[in-house]
Amino acid sequence: MHEYSIVQSLLDSCEENAKANNATKVMKVVIKIGVMSGVEPDLLKTAFDTFKEKTICEDAEFIINVQSVVIKCNECQKESTLKELEYTCPSCKSSDLQIIDGEDMYLMQLELE
Repeated sequence: MHEYSIVQSLLDSCEENAKANNATKVMKVVIKIGVMSGVEPDLLKTAFDTFKEKTICEDAEFIINVQSVVIKCNECQKESTLKELEYTCPSCKSSDLQIIDGEDMYLMQLELE
């Protein structure tokens, strides 16, 4: 389960940011997970809640924002957010698309104390 290794990296990143800002606690961690990232939000939350004990994030609230797939059509140049994973442009029905967002996971915000 790769969510555990992701959480370990996330906790390491939180610790580094806290030290760099002379903080003693992380109070909130906000991440964005793309629906195509391969990361399961529920498993990630469970892993975070399990591994945050006895770390600088022990009291941290963990917020996950799920990002839909955003595409740009190479035919009509329109950007769209896909409601379902149908890889056709909603405007012109072309399948010549570029994915702009929804494939990655990002640490968006830390609230430090």
